[in-house]
Amino acid sequence: MSEPESPEHLLAVNPEPDLVQLLTPEGQRVEHPDYPLSITDDEIGALYRDLVLVRRIDSEAIALQRQGELGLWASLLGQEAAQIGAGRALRAQDMAFPTYREHGVAWCKDVDPLTLLGLFRGTNLGGWDPLANNFGLYTIVIGAQTLHATGYAMGVVRDGAVGTGNPDRDTAVLAFFGDGASSQGDVNEAFVWAGAGNLPVVFFCQNNQWAISEPVTTQSRVPLYRRASGFGFPGVRVDGNDVLACLAVTRKALDDARSAQGPTFIEAFTYRMNPHTTNDDPRRYRLGSEGETWKLKDPIERVRAYLTREAGFGKSFFDGLEDEGRALAERIRAGCRTLPDPSPASAFEHVHVTMTDDLREQRDAFVSFVSEVSA
Repeated sequence: MSEPESPEHLLAVNPEPDLVQLLTPEGQRVEHPDYPLSITDDEIGALYRDLVLVRRIDSEAIALQRQGELGLWASLLGQEAAQIGAGRALRAQDMAFPTYREHGVAWCKDVDPLTLLGLFRGTNLGGWDPLANNFGLYTIVIGAQTLHATGYAMGVVRDGAVGTGNPDRDTAVLAFFGDGASSQGDVNEAFVWAGAGNLPVVFFCQNNQWAISEPVTTQSRVPLYRRASGFGFPGVRVDGNDVLACLAVTRKALDDARSAQGPTFIEAFTYRMNPHTTNDDPRRYRLGSEGETWKLKDPIERVRAYLTREAGFGKSFFDGLEDEGRALAERIRAGCRTLPDPSPASAFEHVHVTMTDDLREQRDAFVSFVSEVSA
């Protein structure tokens, strides 16, 4: 007769078998046969630091918008684990294509938070160099970045930078989008091309349950990850509030892409705790009790619980991180208010590799007009 299962083991059973989970909401490590993760407690502590500091950036940006310093802000509150887990799975040569909410991925790719704030303040026009950090520009057109990513993946294949066995050369592409964007034609067209070409691109969908005011249940009759089979590549659903699971699943998908095994669709099952943007009022379309339920699955609190109970991290670690967050917030507040306004000529830069005569004439006329009006 077999031994009865212990209460500890029962706690570790994933109540949703289709959902890959490595860290429960209570902060308990569990295993998944398809996604093993070898990680030290110090590395988990580093992920916790990412989560905390990215949330601090988000909260400071919201405060700045409320004070009139930003025109708009798209919050990531509740989605930090999905973004940090996926972002930390990238290698230096991999390329990421974000929407307008991937502040956590930008953090992982060393994009200065002030550069992100400049876009929402209207001072840099979103004009950071994508190749400097292998991180694409924020895309306001819903879903368009998936086609950009797929096109880039085509270039990776033609450059012979996939399936060579060289870990410093083989390249994967990671495209982010939300559940709302999954209904866009651009996204499905990207799936068609990626599947047909067996391209090294991973589609990372943050299913935060709401496409602005439209629930995901009105968009799809089946779980989103199951759509991938219709395009000829695998799909997987991961606990989007579990940074360890997001890291493990994305790492495997990117490894598969780099080794010429083709695309993967990842559905990170998470929740948007804040409004869609600072111009939105979610009280008009969703119940407050829904958010209260998801607070129990907070991506930061589960890691803190693990570090405290299982890894023995003490007060000095958390106090030091609080000090670091406070210093980061002060830099953001001061830096945002001193971001320089763009010059009139800057709107004409980077339109073409070589500026055309017509564009140069338009630029000169516009600069002259602004100068006359301002005199």
